[in-house]
Amino acid sequence: MSTQSPILQVENIATRFRTQDGFVHAVNGISFDLKKGELLGVVGESGSGKSVTMMSLLKLLPMPPAEIVSGTAKFEDQDLIQLNTNQLRKIRGGKIGFIFQDPMTSLNPVLTIGYQLAEPMREHLGMSRRKARKRSAELLELVGIPLAESRLNDYPHQFSGGMRQRVMIAIALACDPKVLIADEPTTALDVTIQAQILDIVKRLRKELGMAIIWITHDLGVVAGLADRVAVMYGGFIVEEAPVEELFANPKHPYTQGLLKTLPNLEGERSERLETIIGQPPDLYNKPESCPFAPRCTQTLERCRKENPSLINRGKNHKVACWWNPESGVKV
Repeated sequence: MSTQSPILQVENIATRFRTQDGFVHAVNGISFDLKKGELLGVVGESGSGKSVTMMSLLKLLPMPPAEIVSGTAKFEDQDLIQLNTNQLRKIRGGKIGFIFQDPMTSLNPVLTIGYQLAEPMREHLGMSRRKARKRSAELLELVGIPLAESRLNDYPHQFSGGMRQRVMIAIALACDPKVLIADEPTTALDVTIQAQILDIVKRLRKELGMAIIWITHDLGVVAGLADRVAVMYGGFIVEEAPVEELFANPKHPYTQGLLKTLPNLEGERSERLETIIGQPPDLYNKPESCPFAPRCTQTLERCRKENPSLINRGKNHKVACWWNPESGVKV
């Protein structure tokens, strides 16, 4: 792992949405960093704030109703949160690529694949139409689309779901970004295509050396892909650790519960898969106590009164929990 300064430093990002019933506090103070060449997995159930956090960094949310309340995101000596739309446009798709969850709604149905691939290269790199088209074909080949040159004049509806997702990856890679953010890019794909996409990402990361943030609810994907994992719940990061350490020694009750929901393919199945009882928190009310306390099997009195901060509980292992599984007492 690289020991140099992080390529991206995020501090205390908080984002809320205005609704008729009040504010939804979707992200409540997220801090993390990303090193050059590192793959950070961000996991958690739906509504935990994963996508909103990352979309906040590039102001990809509609504002209003979204509102970034606080925080900084340092990238190349600039705070992304303070940049205006024109300044951010030079970074989006150029230095920071973004792969969205649904390629059918992310690709423009009335523009050819070739046009959509070439556009960021002409915008950010100043390429001529001819050079951009040549590079577009190379990118399609890079992500495993056969007969790439002949597919540039096709439209999104002429591609399968897996092929459209490959196109989205190619577009995100078009300008050789330093950071790639992938928002659950394999969720809607069958397992065979998902495995192919993951293999492509592993290969491209090795070849291009970019830093990647991979957002998912699938811990199995994270296990085979990430260097480090951040577990989110209720708009907070509740645990952060290197991937091997997190799976071998989870310390937060929520992370422990998530791992117990995974099927074990080794040996005989001796126990039923467990579930996490209860419902996710109502984020109309900003959590002042531990957001997981109502569902936790290790709740202490302090958990219902005070929200713990992320603290070091081992080498490169941070946990936001008053319960200490090693000693069985609050910390």
